[in-house]
Amino acid sequence: MKIRKGDTVKVIAGKDKGKTGTVLTAHPASEQVTVDGVNIVKRHQKNRRVRSQGQIIEKSKPIHVSNVALVEGDTAVRVGYQVTDGKKTRVSRATGKAV
Repeated sequence: MKIRKGDTVKVIAGKDKGKTGTVLTAHPASEQVTVDGVNIVKRHQKNRRVRSQGQIIEKSKPIHVSNVALVEGDTAVRVGYQVTDGKKTRVSRATGKAV
């Protein structure tokens, strides 16, 4: 998977198309990423104690990695790999610079 935790990505498909955010978690087994501020859902939580109130919690759910693209500068770019001196590094397909 070419997108990692901490990357800044732009959503290129789906209901949040055009939004940008930071990858909070990456799930390689299911090919999904959780992006901060994208795919927000509301979950109702019951009260835990006798005199406390329940609440509605908003949280980000994972989206498929094919629906996001890495951001370099202010544009979305595709990511490739390049092997130099036995080390594999991620590079931008558009510019060839290391990401």
